[in-house]
Amino acid sequence: MSDFEDRLQKAIQRGQQNRNALGASAEADALTEEQLRLQHSQLRNEIAEHIENCLRKLCDHFPGFDYQTVVNEKGWGARISRDDIRLGRGTAKNEYSRLEILVRPFSDTHILEVATKGTIRNRESLNRTNFRFLREANVDALRQIVDGIVLEFAEQFSAHS
Repeated sequence: MSDFEDRLQKAIQRGQQNRNALGASAEADALTEEQLRLQHSQLRNEIAEHIENCLRKLCDHFPGFDYQTVVNEKGWGARISRDDIRLGRGTAKNEYSRLEILVRPFSDTHILEVATKGTIRNRESLNRTNFRFLREANVDALRQIVDGIVLEFAEQFSAHS
């Protein structure tokens, strides 16, 4: 065999090895993607339940709020809301307050995202998104985020009541 034939055979073998390695890598990536989906689902369920518990407790401390579990295309979580009427000199003003905390659906960015919208007496008080990469996310840190949001809203609402 000529020198060229040897090099040609080696090049073909290297190509086949690369193809096999890419196939194994794609299988590993698919498995990892499925693992990330499962992890997101587990975290989402635990955090959504924690959101629901925190907002129910908030309703206990501020009667008048209506509680609602949220499960839709925007995410999983809960919402509380209330309408108040503020009476002034011959006037009545409707004031709306609400807090919504949702865990967003799984995305290809591989993050767990907690979205918050809060309004106190017709003024936006909270509008933020907290996220953790799924590979780094843990339940305790996410619960602390939710606790902080609820406590901040409670403080702001009680200051404006």
